Amino acid sequence: MCQSIRLLLVVLCTTVSLSKQYETIYSYYSFEYITSSDFIIKVDNIQQNTVYTVQKFGRTIQRVHLGENFGKNFSKTETNNGFVLHGLNRDVEFKIVEDSDDFTLVKVSSVLQKNQKDSHCVELVTGKISWFGGPQIFYQYWPVEKLRFEDYSYVPKQLDNVGVAERYWLNSEGGFIYIDDTVPLFLDQNVNGNKLCFSVKNELPYNTRRETIDFKYNLGFGKNAKKAQRKAVELFLKKPTAVADRRMVEHPIWSTWARYKANITEETVKLFASEIEQYGFNNSQLEIDDDWEICYGALTFRESKFPNIRQLTDNLRERGFRVTLWIHPFINKGCDPWYSEAKEKGYLVVNYEDNPDTTWWNSKVDDAAYIDFTNPDAVKWYQDRLKTLEEEAGIDSFKFDAGETSWSPKDPKLNTDLEDHPLAITKTYVRAVSKFGPIVEVRSGQGTQDLPIFVRFIDKDSEWTYRNGLPTLITSLLQMNLVGYGFILPDMIGGNGYQGAPSEELFVRWLQANVFMPSLQYSYVPWDYSNNTIEICRKFTNLHAEYTDEIMKAFEKAVELGEPVNPPIWWLDPNDQVALGISDEFLLGKRILAAPVINKGEDFRHIYLPKGNWFDPNLNKTYDGPIWLMEYPAPIDVLPYFIRQKS
Repeated sequence: MCQSIRLLLVVLCTTVSLSKQYETIYSYYSFEYITSSDFIIKVDNIQQNTVYTVQKFGRTIQRVHLGENFGKNFSKTETNNGFVLHGLNRDVEFKIVEDSDDFTLVKVSSVLQKNQKDSHCVELVTGKISWFGGPQIFYQYWPVEKLRFEDYSYVPKQLDNVGVAERYWLNSEGGFIYIDDTVPLFLDQNVNGNKLCFSVKNELPYNTRRETIDFKYNLGFGKNAKKAQRKAVELFLKKPTAVADRRMVEHPIWSTWARYKANITEETVKLFASEIEQYGFNNSQLEIDDDWEICYGALTFRESKFPNIRQLTDNLRERGFRVTLWIHPFINKGCDPWYSEAKEKGYLVVNYEDNPDTTWWNSKVDDAAYIDFTNPDAVKWYQDRLKTLEEEAGIDSFKFDAGETSWSPKDPKLNTDLEDHPLAITKTYVRAVSKFGPIVEVRSGQGTQDLPIFVRFIDKDSEWTYRNGLPTLITSLLQMNLVGYGFILPDMIGGNGYQGAPSEELFVRWLQANVFMPSLQYSYVPWDYSNNTIEICRKFTNLHAEYTDEIMKAFEKAVELGEPVNPPIWWLDPNDQVALGISDEFLLGKRILAAPVINKGEDFRHIYLPKGNWFDPNLNKTYDGPIWLMEYPAPIDVLPYFIRQKS
């Protein structure tokens, strides 16, 4: 690799290093590191901070502030494949790992002592460079530079519905950042100016017993965002190893949760199944949700609610239903003999005082425990009990809830390296439950994009707003796909109804938004509304089924190439500045563009079509993109969507 150093301002001083003979260290106000591919890292002192700017393909891709703790002055040492910056009390190494005309990968690293803190801050240039990726979150904006975080521990957690917190961000200029899982990472975004700061410190919820901290991250730079994303999948995000279940794609899941909440019995399930049959809807499976156990963690049906569960499941199967069951990783105190057995055998997550007490939404404070999936013996115990439940109750598979790190006791003591705390909780849980087959669904993930299972959004609310409502169905879909999770289950049509059931209009618009996503899940049902709604829902449920082959092709591309199943519309033209800012449209593969109505009371919407020749099945028209379709007519029975024609 050929590179050069270009001095931009006067040299301040020259010294000889005592640790490396004949090595000269210079102090600079500014310098450039240039590779043979014309990749440039420019380092400057700006406003009392050291800032590095990355340029490739003749343009600036991103600027990063090294933070006050690094100091305003620096020196540098050249290495065989990069350089080291020497700051006030730490060094930052830049190592060129891969460099070609099409792509450059840089590994950035520094070592901190246990009481040190550090922060590298990316400039968010409003209106010029858009950012994607980051966490799945309650307020799911897209692009993500609109979000705000302050001293925010970056782990999957209950707060803000962060079920997935992959350490990956991608910008519209073709640059990505991937931060190592071992880094005790906190976010500060839009706190002091338009910056996304990756802050590192030895504090909870991470394990604070390590003596040093390796602050490691990777910078990737491609010709555009699409090419950079593909390299990120190849190098870091992983591809799924197989396609998810076809029947879960083709036909709806019917869940008891939103409609019945915990008020379920054998009779409720029978009635629900009969209604589905009566109104002529197909099924992927019928899912029995919360409050079927003797006590939470027993994994045993309560006979007062389900007097003969095997007879019920056998009957449902004869009628064409698969049966799945809601499961969680907790055991409440007093749920014996299971709680006592797990505690005695060391199968529960404990803190450093060996106390397993924790809390979840179906327990009192400190009245539950979290099974320790970092303990292989605990995993086997849990899996064996689930296998027994499957066999005895006639269950086909499971909906696994929770899995986030925050359900554990504070400062958990895990069976893994200190650097893996607490992310190992989520990783091991999801991998353990994925063994139960292709119709498994989970709601959390951490480095588990390779698993061929469905990942559902954490519960959406029955609202029209970006406060976890209908618009976030699309933005969450885009976010999850860009961090590598394409086999998405968008949860309940109409939301979960925690503040009351969805209105008829919201229910229909929610279904329409869901049509070109991988799977449909009903809980509230069309026949709770009008005959007109029943017919509209049947129409769009059938439309989704008609595109099963298209969805499965997208699944296959995800397995083969790591392609997103539902990309943003800029995937077709990553240089289209309009498309880069669109948050209410999405693609299925590369051929279908969906533009659902997501605003209350509207019977039209503005639609942007990127480059390509687009056929409109609703109006039987063809358009050449890029083009805006202003005030496109979309009454309640119309879903605007377009089919890209071959050139």
